[in-house]
Amino acid sequence: MRQSWEAIVIGCGGLGSAAAYWLARRVGSEVLAIEQFQLGHDFGSSQDHSRIIRRSYHNPDYIALTEPAYQTWNEVEAESGVQIVIKCGGLDLETIGATGIKDLSHCAAAMAANNVPYEQLDAQELMYRWPQFQFDDAVRGLYQIDGGLVDARKANAVHVALARSHGATIREHLAVRSIRSVGDGVEVVTDDGVFSAGHVVIAAGAWTGNMLAPLGINWRLTVTQEQVTYFATPHLHEFSPERFPIWIWRDREEFYGFPIYGEVATKAGQDVGGRETTAETRTFEVDVTARDRVVRFLGERMPRFLGPELYTKTCLYTMPRDRHFVLDAAPGHPRITVAADAGHAFKFATLFGKILSQLALDGATEYPIAPFTADRPALTDPAFQPIFRNEAVICRA
Repeated sequence: MRQSWEAIVIGCGGLGSAAAYWLARRVGSEVLAIEQFQLGHDFGSSQDHSRIIRRSYHNPDYIALTEPAYQTWNEVEAESGVQIVIKCGGLDLETIGATGIKDLSHCAAAMAANNVPYEQLDAQELMYRWPQFQFDDAVRGLYQIDGGLVDARKANAVHVALARSHGATIREHLAVRSIRSVGDGVEVVTDDGVFSAGHVVIAAGAWTGNMLAPLGINWRLTVTQEQVTYFATPHLHEFSPERFPIWIWRDREEFYGFPIYGEVATKAGQDVGGRETTAETRTFEVDVTARDRVVRFLGERMPRFLGPELYTKTCLYTMPRDRHFVLDAAPGHPRITVAADAGHAFKFATLFGKILSQLALDGATEYPIAPFTADRPALTDPAFQPIFRNEAVICRA
């Protein structure tokens, strides 16, 4: 096998497979993508059927990326002929009186400032349009018509297939042991020898710290084991994507859910509801307490969403302490580009793949990624306090 490449991608999950595709569009057979497990494995954060996609954010830095995210997904769908994005509308929900950085007032202001259309709905309006909900009058919501889901499993497979169609080589079951900058290139040490490249993209999820350690980089990344549960609701028609939106409940305990897709079941989970772990020590055991929190929430507010538990599936979040992404060159290593997903990047996966390809080959991108640099305090300052959850404060008169 050849040993020298223009670009090497480490990791073939959501971001890595996308980076391989966008790199291959430009440099074709000069791309090698390396995956330590089998493609489509369940050990990281990119498996399963569905991830939320939305335009509703409290932060304009994220809203600025949503339009190009939808555009690049459209481009991938057009080239592949495979539908990846399913729009069913999206709801952001909270209790009236909630305040905090992610409350609906901030979301509404950010969307209005960026000309993103939305509707504000009170509890009665929410239940009129979606009688599956059971809310008291203290609930309000924002509805955004473009919300929906990204089929993660199809997206990864499509990116890999298209990367190969453009000439890329994909190696699975190959572990990367270390990375080192050498002159005007990079060497990647694997169990099958040393590969050299002009540029390397690290999209290794929970293994990012392992990849950066030989470079003398110790970022403050927190890995948690999260989970979602599929419920075999008997009320199938009520929760089809044509009749029910994706939803996010914004509170100190933040929950989210999907209509029926991928399984004959609804799907829900708690955002950052899991325990800290590492890629090596994580388990696949169900956190019964976390699952019960989800069931209790659903039982109070949308009981027909529930049914027998089909299964509960675990995954990993890899988060800088400010929970913002990283899309930047590794400090001191300009030919090594790194992505960190922060536990909520899949909606942007193909856009980020394009951005990573531009950073690797051009050293810059036209997309607004200034907040996601690798030298910010959340990564480098030991005193930086983590901000992982929705720090909402519920204020009731």
